[in-house]
Amino acid sequence: MNLRQELSITPPYNLIHFIESANLPTDWGIFNMHGFEDPDTGVEHVALTFGHWKEEESVLIRLHSECLTGDALFSKRCDCGSQLRRAFQNIAQAGTGAILYLRQEGRGIGLLNKIRAYHLQDQGADTVEANEALGFAADLRQYDFCRGILHYLNINKVKLMTNNPRKVKALREVGINVVERVAIQEGQNVFNERYLSVKATKLGHMLDVISPV
Repeated sequence: MNLRQELSITPPYNLIHFIESANLPTDWGIFNMHGFEDPDTGVEHVALTFGHWKEEESVLIRLHSECLTGDALFSKRCDCGSQLRRAFQNIAQAGTGAILYLRQEGRGIGLLNKIRAYHLQDQGADTVEANEALGFAADLRQYDFCRGILHYLNINKVKLMTNNPRKVKALREVGINVVERVAIQEGQNVFNERYLSVKATKLGHMLDVISPV
C-alpha cells in the first residue's frame, strides 16, 4: 500500500498528504503529532493536537510558522518562541486545541535568506525593508493547504490565536471558518521592540504596548 496515496486529502480540499501520527509528551501534557507533506513542494508540516472535540465545536488553534532562531535557539529578536510556548499553555488550559507548525521560515523566505535579512537589520533596516531589499515581499506565507490539514483533524470552526488580522482574512479567503480571533501577545523585550513596532505599523498586527519605530 502506498501510504501517501491511500491517506491523501483530495479536492475540494487543497491536496495535502497525511503521513503518520505519534504521541508527543511536552511540558504542557501529551499532544498527538500528525505529519503531513505538501505534494507540490515536498515541504513537511506538523499538526499538534490536544484533547478531543466534536465536529460542530469551535476549536482553539494556532498557525505557527517555523522560526528556528526563536523556537529552538531562544532568540530575542522576535516573539515567535514565546508565542509558541503560550499557544501550548493556552491549549492545555482549554483542554482541547491544535497547533499547526508550518515550515515557512522567515515569513516564507527560508532560513538562509532570513540570516541575510538579519544582517541588513543589523545595519539599520527594519524587517519589511530587509525582505524587500532581498527581492521578497514582506510576507510570502501561504495558508491554502491548511484547509486540508484541518479537514483531516475534523476541525470545521476555529478560534485562531493571532495578533494578525491579515492572517484571519487569508484563512477566510481559502474557506476556513474563523469564528474568533484570540490575542496572543507574548515575549516583548528590549531587543525586539522595533520588530514588534513594525509588525504593528507596517503589517497591521494588533498589539497593545509598542514603542515607536
